[in-house]
Amino acid sequence: MTDHDATAEPSTDPSAEIDALVGEWLTLPDLAEALGTDVGKARRILQDRRVVGMRRGERATFQVPARFLVPLHLIEPANARQPSGDGRLGVLMSLQGTIAVLTDAGFRDDEIIGWLFRPDEELGESPIDALAAGRKSHVRRIAQSLA
Repeated sequence: MTDHDATAEPSTDPSAEIDALVGEWLTLPDLAEALGTDVGKARRILQDRRVVGMRRGERATFQVPARFLVPLHLIEPANARQPSGDGRLGVLMSLQGTIAVLTDAGFRDDEIIGWLFRPDEELGESPIDALAAGRKSHVRRIAQSLA
């Protein structure tokens, strides 16, 4: 084996890149707990495509990015309210429509997650950060251009 062979090459595994971009993940029970609901309702949120997730980790458990949840007073950034102080979380409202646009463009769920978390030159930040900042229209214009 040469020195070159022993050198670690950057991972070309797309799930490794997504893991690095996303950071914190939630299992379905964690999602339910964070939303103050049961696992059945958390599954319904997935079925309604308000969030997307992917199988990951050693045991290939289904998980969703934790950043899809925001403090309840910020679920609609354009109409942010005063914080209630109770620490409750909700799903970022602009996410569902953005997921629909990307799905219509032919993206798989793992690709949607990657696109949302990867920095975008035109936005100057990742699409998930832009959505959380209330820039839904700009994010969706870019997403529609991908079709």
